[in-house]
Amino acid sequence: MDFPTALRTRRRGRNVSQLQLAIRAGTTQRHLSFLESGRSAPGRTLVVRLAESLDLPLRERNELLASAGYAPVYPETPLADLPGVRTALRHVLAGHEPYPAVVVDRHGTLVDANRALSLLTDGVAPALLTPPVNVYRLALHPHGLAPRIRNFGQWAHHVVDRARQELAAHPSTRLAELVEELAGYAPARTITADHVGFAVPLQLDDLRLTTTVTTFATALDVTVAELKLEAFLPADEETATRLRVSR
Repeated sequence: MDFPTALRTRRRGRNVSQLQLAIRAGTTQRHLSFLESGRSAPGRTLVVRLAESLDLPLRERNELLASAGYAPVYPETPLADLPGVRTALRHVLAGHEPYPAVVVDRHGTLVDANRALSLLTDGVAPALLTPPVNVYRLALHPHGLAPRIRNFGQWAHHVVDRARQELAAHPSTRLAELVEELAGYAPARTITADHVGFAVPLQLDDLRLTTTVTTFATALDVTVAELKLEAFLPADEETATRLRVSR
């Protein structure tokens, strides 16, 4: 994709006008129009400012730079080569015990987890726990957590909607295929009297869990910036007690 198309696509995808982007990036609407039409070529600094002004993920910032003929700014380091990051992640995961917590990448692939995850995966088919493990698939597959989830309809659409939001923000053929697979596991969507929108608790057997998602927004490495830490916290005192006892 050439730079004019890449810039225009990302700007429109975020519902930002040329004028709004020009003001944010410290340039003029006229110059931005010339950039999007290919009549002007951007300098490297301006490309970086435009990417920042659109709040693009680091991967997309690199892609925008590449489309303009510049080298990527942000490294993408294999996690195995970031021992300090892995150690920090393990400390955070351990700190959530006795509550389950996982770290996943942008495709939902399990990167690491604490020991309490075994409370959720009890009875799951071994094939779904063979690396690489995908936590989205693990949650909705008929041989995964699905048989134990009492509010499976609500939870399934919650997971699918989150995956679709991730796909919209970070387009990927691999993620698109996964979203299609996950949608096939979800039952027909129905709106019931107890529908609570995005705030969907996970009712797993006798446990009521709510989830929190943490991202590493200040990371300057693509790999780290795309990681998410998801913790499953008790939604009531009975669940909290059960989790503490099972530790």
